[in-house]
Amino acid sequence: MIRLVNLVIQRAVEQRASDIHIEPFENRLKVRYRIDGVLHEVESPPAASTAAVISRIKIMAKLNIAERRLPQDGRIMIRVQGKELDLRVSTVPTAHGESVVMRILDREAVVFDFETLGFTDEFLPKFIKVLDQPHGILLVTGPTGSGKTTTLYTALSKLNTPDVKIITVEDPVEYQIEGINQIQAKPQIGLDFSHALRSIVRQDPDIIMIGEMRDLETARIAIQSALTGHLVLSTLHTNNAAGGITRLLDMGVEDYLLTSTVNGILAQRLVRRLDRNTALQYEAPPEVVGEFNLERYTDERPIKLYKPMPSPLNSSGYFGRTTIMEFLVMTDSLRRQVMQKATMGALEEQARAEGMRTMYEDGIVKSLGGSTTLEEVLRVTQEG
Repeated sequence: MIRLVNLVIQRAVEQRASDIHIEPFENRLKVRYRIDGVLHEVESPPAASTAAVISRIKIMAKLNIAERRLPQDGRIMIRVQGKELDLRVSTVPTAHGESVVMRILDREAVVFDFETLGFTDEFLPKFIKVLDQPHGILLVTGPTGSGKTTTLYTALSKLNTPDVKIITVEDPVEYQIEGINQIQAKPQIGLDFSHALRSIVRQDPDIIMIGEMRDLETARIAIQSALTGHLVLSTLHTNNAAGGITRLLDMGVEDYLLTSTVNGILAQRLVRRLDRNTALQYEAPPEVVGEFNLERYTDERPIKLYKPMPSPLNSSGYFGRTTIMEFLVMTDSLRRQVMQKATMGALEEQARAEGMRTMYEDGIVKSLGGSTTLEEVLRVTQEG
């Protein structure tokens, strides 16, 4: 059983999976790997071994194996093929047993570099300018698993110099960075984001990162910190940048506080990156050019797009992921709109009039440049 579980983890690492899903059903155990953001079913252990496989994983993650009725979280530190891996384990009870998801964090493979993440030349200076402001709030928004934390860590790595004190509150701490004080939130003993934040402010930090703004209390303390001269970085679960403003207002944050503290909101999604060695360039059909108005985005004629070509080494034709993003910078005109209770659509329109490129547009530019495909951008943005 020990060898069997190790084999499941080892195969996931070989296939560059980011998550392992182990799901028990009535007469079979299903194992799926998430590779470049897409789930693939793989060969799974026999159904009779379900309880033993799940117990083995729970022992590795130091979870209570007798407790099968409540969700549990833990982590496994393991060496696979000479790599130090950190697996975050989550179990939830389902009708046929416990479903287990393991998120694989490869500390050596992660690169905190803006260009690698997909920040383009026209985009990066705006982001750095907001990041370099001495106080205020910078938000990164997107659904779960869209790379928000990696973007924030990259921003922190850039800000991490000997003359500033950085403190983070996270749940959980994903990557440890030298020189940054990282606090692991533990809600079960009463150390949640808002409690930890109150104590942090007394520690005299220059920069604070909050894993996620989940409630009004956390948002309020973050705003107070920004008003008293701290730079606050955090994440929100919204679909686009303008949605970040309406989400905070819905939480109960006063509009005048929001406009005086929020400096910028970055929304992002991950798309699969084309394998440059095998990708095939082709001329875009006229109907595609017309439908997506591609002529707006490039001066090149004829317009070229790219598609993945599966190879014996890579069956999908994609390798790794890149980010498509939009960045809303708070300007005086946007602040006025927020105070006038403008809708999300109106805020987005105003930001676009001031030069914001939407996530969808950023994706189209990247698909014309050969980073990804048009199909991937549409799969992720669901526009058009």
